[in-house]
Amino acid sequence: MASIYALKSRFQALLRPLVRRLHAWGVTANQVTVLAALASLVVAALVSRAAGAQPLWFALLPAWMFVRMALNAVDGMLAREFGQQSRPGAYLNELGDVVADGALYLSLLAIPGLPAWLPWLFAWLAALTEYAGVLGLMVGAQRRYDGPMGKSDRAFVVGVVDLLLACGVPAGAWTGGVLAVACALCVATVVNRVRAGLRQAQDAA
Repeated sequence: MASIYALKSRFQALLRPLVRRLHAWGVTANQVTVLAALASLVVAALVSRAAGAQPLWFALLPAWMFVRMALNAVDGMLAREFGQQSRPGAYLNELGDVVADGALYLSLLAIPGLPAWLPWLFAWLAALTEYAGVLGLMVGAQRRYDGPMGKSDRAFVVGVVDLLLACGVPAGAWTGGVLAVACALCVATVVNRVRAGLRQAQDAA
């Protein structure tokens, strides 16, 4: 199913000159992964603390999510293209993503009037989608990135919501509605990833 993830190869092509320079400077994939995760926690804390009183702080989330998307591409390219792939790095990458995503999504608790259970549910379902993707490896398939609500898609949805809030659009029923739809699409993503993983494993058997 369609996902923003399909644009990854084009995005990587734009980043390749930067990746080569970082490698020349001695920067490693794991360093980039850790930086992205720690910075995500800082951004989430800032938004959670300040955005309720000053909505302009919500603009920090989409800005950081774009930078983080670039960092996620960079660490993967450093690992694959410069021989830095490792088992610890694989764990660090997957766990770092889940922790960072959860923190960033839970900063939505700062949205006035938004039921607290919705950001919590969204964060939990987001983690479940990534777990479903990783489980593909356990059944003999590839790591699954099927949509419609993969990591890039979730970042886009959250980024648009936060940008509208930062621009002065009042929070209301629409914020809860968008998040509820995103949660439903996360469930569809889990189903798609499980089905695709099982189908791929069966075809490979």
